[in-house]
Amino acid sequence: MNDLLTFIAESPSRFHAVENLGRELQAAGYTRLAESQTWLLTPGGKYYVTRNGSALLAFRVPKEDFTGFMISASHSDAPTFHVKENAELAGPEGYVRINTERYGGMLCAPWLDRPLTVAGRVLVQTADAIESRLVYVDQDLLLIPNVAVHMNREANNGYKYDAKCDTIPLMGLGDEKGTFRALVAKAANCAPEDILGTDLYLCLRQRGLTWGAEGEFLSSPRLDDLQCAYGCFRGFLAAPDSGSVPLYALLDNEEVGSLTKQGADGTFLSDAVDRICAALGRERATAVANSFMVSADNAHAVHPNHPEYHDATHRPAMNGGVVIKHGVRYATDGPAQAVFTALCKKAGVPVQHFSNRSDLAGGGTLGLIANAHVSMNTVDVGLAQLAMHSCFETAGARDTDYLIQAMTAFYGASFREVNGRFTLE
Repeated sequence: MNDLLTFIAESPSRFHAVENLGRELQAAGYTRLAESQTWLLTPGGKYYVTRNGSALLAFRVPKEDFTGFMISASHSDAPTFHVKENAELAGPEGYVRINTERYGGMLCAPWLDRPLTVAGRVLVQTADAIESRLVYVDQDLLLIPNVAVHMNREANNGYKYDAKCDTIPLMGLGDEKGTFRALVAKAANCAPEDILGTDLYLCLRQRGLTWGAEGEFLSSPRLDDLQCAYGCFRGFLAAPDSGSVPLYALLDNEEVGSLTKQGADGTFLSDAVDRICAALGRERATAVANSFMVSADNAHAVHPNHPEYHDATHRPAMNGGVVIKHGVRYATDGPAQAVFTALCKKAGVPVQHFSNRSDLAGGGTLGLIANAHVSMNTVDVGLAQLAMHSCFETAGARDTDYLIQAMTAFYGASFREVNGRFTLE
């Protein structure tokens, strides 16, 4: 689990996560492609491409003609607070605060009274171009203070947070303008006046850890969905060659609907499938028909204090294995469930099942959204966790290895469908 927690700690924003994965792919011999250039792919070649600095696709070309695609899709973003332009808010009483807005459907309360900072990217004017630079202000910079219970007697009786007031972080005391921008510029190694654009977000300073009587739990920021992103990536790298194109997809903006060029409702994945087929002289339609997607996004474990929120016959446990998700908000159907279950059984990976309680609408995933652009058999899976969309989430310490094991087997296989018969080779 130390490798997972290190990856999360070194990925305080989606831009950092993509940069870190790209660096590892390059070290493993993958060639970086550019969307603005023609792709020249060779048998046995290994490639990756990014979009917007926050989404990444990686794939390998088989040495022989390929059957189809074996795809996993997870997401790089997590619920947090987006830092607005003109971020500094002065007053009252000499306070300097940072203007933010909510990104995604987070649990607000855990963000309060914790040391925070900012991470993301800035766009910097250089001598000959506008350059994107990663930013992480490496200090305990911000804190969102609670109101004392003496002044808010209803604090423990349920509280509705006002986004323009209650969740605004405090940075300092003083009247000097530009302190925040100067700190960001220092982290980007540029002058404040050279910053032309920003994509900055709040993040916790606390590193993830393992805990419990026998170290059975892990807690960390951004487990949803970097735990699945990491597990699928490790499986992708470890898998042996097969007759299919293994394709790892890390997409952005799932937490706000995926409606971006780098999200599942954009064209990134479908563009890549088109270009791979064209470069290798393969008909897209037949390749996609013999393809399979695993949409990997964490699932809800039964809560120890509130088991009543779960469906009576769908009660995933942490460290209980990979969770298959069922219901109208997920892409899983009978054939997809059967294929993935058979694969996990062969790989020795335990499988659990999740369905929302019938009167509670749960969150969706990128599986159905991606399927509207690249339509193939798809299963929605995840790893069981507590406190989803908290800034510090909890999962089972053994489940990441189960996902790696399952995805290694998945990426090393080929899928075929002919007249209602499904095979994994």
